[in-house]
Formats: sequence, C-alpha cells, structure tokens
Amino acid sequence: QVQLVESGGGLVQAGGSLTLSCAASGGTFGDYVMGWFRQAPGKEREFVAAVGVYGITKNYEDSVKGRFTISRDNAKSTVWLQMNSLKPEDTAVYYCAADYTGVVYTTPSAYDYWGQGTQVTVAS
Repeated sequence: QVQLVESGGGLVQAGGSLTLSCAASGGTFGDYVMGWFRQAPGKEREFVAAVGVYGITKNYEDSVKGRFTISRDNAKSTVWLQMNSLKPEDTAVYYCAADYTGVVYTTPSAYDYWGQGTQVTVAS
C-alpha cells in the first residue's frame, strides 16, 4: 500500500510559479510511474503530466507543455511538478498518483494510488 501526500499548492498571480511536491511512503517508489492530475470544479479529473520509473520518459498534457516540468527522485521517494507561467485556467485541485504497470498512462483509471490533493488557485 502506497501513501501519497501532496504539498506546495496555494494562491498565485497569473504568470507566477509554484512547485508541487508529492512524498510517497509504504512502497518501493522506484517501481511506480508517477503522475499529476487536476480537477477543476464541475469538471472531470484530467491528466497533467507523468514520469516513468527512471525519470526519463515524460508525458505532458498539451496545454502545459513548455510551462510545467515533472521530475522525480527515487532516493527521496518524491515527485515534483514545477509550474511556470501559470494561467487562471490552471486553477484546480492537483493530485499525485502512482501506477504500478510501468507504462506512462494518461488516464486516471490506470493509476492505483492517489493523494488527497492540493489546491492551486491562479488569480487573474
């Protein structure tokens, strides 16, 4: 059983930056593909970014490419999402998720474990 705890959310002005962290415990972190998803009020949970077990394979949702960077440190059991040039439409609860299959999926149903989420609000 893997436990995931996100942190780093908050209120930021448009154009600003935030870095989200997700600390994992209870499993072998290096066995899991790690993903970030977000959910805005009244909307479906959507894929943001994911990183393979070695930190080399990365996938991003089109609207965040060039602005967000996902990274991981297996020794620290932590994955980060660096978010730059934030826009009001990035406002959502951001969730960290772990997938044991080894494939960098973009669909939420592929992920086995989820954190509780952290709120990101971007003011215009």
